[in-house]
Amino acid sequence: MRTSFSTLACPDWEISQVVDIARRCGYEGIELRFLQGEDSLWKLGDFQGVGLGTTKQRIRDAGLTVACVDTSCRFDSPDPKERQTWIEEGERMAALASELDAPGIRVFGDRVQEGVSRGTTENWIIECLSQLAQRIAGTKVQIWLETHGDFARAADVRAIVHQCEKVHVIWDPASAFVENGEQPLESVKGIEGSITHVHIKDLRFDGEGRWTPVLMGHGEFPLPDLKRSLLRMKYEGFVSFEWEKKWHPEIQPAEIAVPHFANWFREKWETLDLPSESHITGAKS
Repeated sequence: MRTSFSTLACPDWEISQVVDIARRCGYEGIELRFLQGEDSLWKLGDFQGVGLGTTKQRIRDAGLTVACVDTSCRFDSPDPKERQTWIEEGERMAALASELDAPGIRVFGDRVQEGVSRGTTENWIIECLSQLAQRIAGTKVQIWLETHGDFARAADVRAIVHQCEKVHVIWDPASAFVENGEQPLESVKGIEGSITHVHIKDLRFDGEGRWTPVLMGHGEFPLPDLKRSLLRMKYEGFVSFEWEKKWHPEIQPAEIAVPHFANWFREKWETLDLPSESHITGAKS
C-alpha cells in the first residue's frame, strides 16, 4: 500500500507547499481537495496553461503522483438543473485529473433530501453518474463514489455501483462508522471488488454526541479492523490520510498532522494488533 494525504488538511495552501511537505514526509502521493481556499481547482492559475505545466513538473520532480482529484460533486438535489451543474463540474475536474495523470475523481451521493424517497435519490445518483461517465469516456479517468452521508453504508453503495459499470468506490470506513455505526469489517461487505482508494483517519467521541478527528493512534476508531479488512481484500492502492481541518478548524494544523500520520504509518501500521476471530464473529452479530 502507498500513502497520500488529502489537502483538506491544508485548504489554504498553494500546491508548492503541499508538494514540499509530501516530499519531506515520505508520502508517495497527494490527494487534491482544496487549495488556496478553492475546491474547483481548474479555476486556479496553478492548474491552467503555463502554471499547469509547472505544477506537473513540480509533482514529478518530487517523485509524487496525484492519487485522486476530489470534487464537491453531489447528485442528491431535487432540482435537475443543480444536478446538471454538478455533472458539468465533474467533467471539468476530470479534464484536470487527466492532465495530472490522476486515475480518478471523487464524487458524492450524498443526502436524501426532505420529502424525497431514498429510491428516488438513488435513481438520480445513478443517472448522473452514468451521464458523467459518458462525458469523460474519452479519458482514462475513473469516477470514484465515496461512501459518505446517507450513502455511507456498504449496502447502499453496492446498490449504486452495481448499476454503474464504470464507477468505482472510495471507501471511507470512518464515515460509515459515524453515520451508521458500521464497523470496518461490515462496511466493506460486497464492495471489496470496487474499492480503488481508501480514506483513513482516527476519531474520538467528545462526550457531546460528536466524533471529532484526532491524531492517528489517539482515538477510538477500530484501526485493527480496518487493517484486517484491507489485508483480506489484498488491497494495494493508496491509503489516504484525511485530516478534516477545513471542517474542524480547531484541530491541529497540517504542519503537525501530516508528518504525524506518515511517521505513524511507518512505525505503527505493521505492528497494529489484529482483532481475534472471536471479535470478528461478534462484530457480525
